[in-house]
Amino acid sequence: MNSTLLLAVLSLFVLPVLSRTNGPKVFSVLRYGAVADNKTDNTKAFKTAWVAACRWRGKSRVLIPPGSYYLGSLILRGPCNGPKQFVIKGVLRAPTKPALFFIDHWITFQHVNKLKIYGGGTLDGQGASAWPYNNCHTGSCKPLPVSLRLDFVNDSKISNIKSINSKNFHFNVFSCYRLIFSRVTISAPEDSPNTDGIHVGGSGDVGIDTADIATGDDCISIGPGNQGIRISNVVCGPGHGISVGSLGKSDREEGVSGVSVVNCTFRGTLNGVQIKTWPDLEAAGGFASDFTYDNIVMENVDNPIFINQQYCPYNLCNSQGSSKIRISNITFRNIWGTSTTRDAVKLECSESNPCHDIALENINLIGPGGVVSSSCSNVHGKSRAPLNPPSCLR
Repeated sequence: MNSTLLLAVLSLFVLPVLSRTNGPKVFSVLRYGAVADNKTDNTKAFKTAWVAACRWRGKSRVLIPPGSYYLGSLILRGPCNGPKQFVIKGVLRAPTKPALFFIDHWITFQHVNKLKIYGGGTLDGQGASAWPYNNCHTGSCKPLPVSLRLDFVNDSKISNIKSINSKNFHFNVFSCYRLIFSRVTISAPEDSPNTDGIHVGGSGDVGIDTADIATGDDCISIGPGNQGIRISNVVCGPGHGISVGSLGKSDREEGVSGVSVVNCTFRGTLNGVQIKTWPDLEAAGGFASDFTYDNIVMENVDNPIFINQQYCPYNLCNSQGSSKIRISNITFRNIWGTSTTRDAVKLECSESNPCHDIALENINLIGPGGVVSSSCSNVHGKSRAPLNPPSCLR
């Protein structure tokens, strides 16, 4: 075979195979018409690039190069042909006109497996334009967009991404399994409403590791129907802490089990670690069980350890009622630091469904003037010294 024919065979058959195996096929949004001028609507270009990458058989990557991109509401759907990457190196900016943002999402991934989102870029929700509309004291309000929704996304990872100034939650996870968050940074003003950092619902085997979250609501919130949620090495504050709940607002709600919060720090937060359930609402079958909180630092936290089964914001329920949610097998271990209030440990459980198997081990919290206390109601458990405040468990 002469050299010319050999080169032709290589170019037709061998080199394409090698290129596929050496790395993912790259689909730059610039190739599909995206313009990084902070004003051109890039929604169509992003979606077209995703569709092409999703159809590619094998590994592929959607690339958003450095620059500032205006982007409208976008749903990126699977299933796809092989593992996919969504690499954000630039800044994505959300709409600020009210006519464009009364919707429950900004960017959504649906039905995608083996997805990686990374790149060091930023999601800018431009939330200041929407926060005045986030007034839900009556229990109903217009929907506002979550910056990044993950629905039915499995075996995937989100890493090295920054989210700022979301209009609603920064990240919302629904019905996802074997999902990892790593090295994410989340920020919004302390007074920004409902700007939860990461909310997880109806999911399993979800890990959140090495995150810096400063926001106006829960740093991390864990809703009903979750199993196996692992949180570690998170710095939270300002914000409302790391919360399981609220639970018990809906009938026939699924329970939550297997939550661990380890090696975390809370700075100037409303709560530290919290479990919150609604009173006097029908939530047949709801439960919260098998949680571990371990090796946690509190720095000027209002309510460092809080089980609150009388959660009733804006008087939207009968606060004198009794929660139907059953709480059991919860361990608080190796927790130390400072509380801004005297009552640093509050275990306020349901009269009709008392908490069982609650454990306090090696707690050292200091309150104002060095004085600190604990309070218990309708709770059964055990404690192991050293403990400050002294345990209220009997």
